[in-house]
Amino acid sequence: MGCEYKFFSHKECEFFPCHKTDNADNFNCLFCYCPLYSIKDCGGNYSILDNKIKDCSKCMLPHKRGNYDYIILKLNKNN
Repeated sequence: MGCEYKFFSHKECEFFPCHKTDNADNFNCLFCYCPLYSIKDCGGNYSILDNKIKDCSKCMLPHKRGNYDYIILKLNKNN
């Protein structure tokens, strides 16, 4: 059994890529909306804006090809 379910790249999307990247061929769209957003210690590159909103615009964690397992483990730990 392969791991094809861990990566999806939607290059026809009008927002592709939604983050600046040097490697669009490895840009994972599977987690278009990051499932770790509500987790304070998500492990991603985020900042907190003045209005206490989490700004993930510089974060590539959910969009890297190899991070599926990390995200699933993090979600399981926080449930």
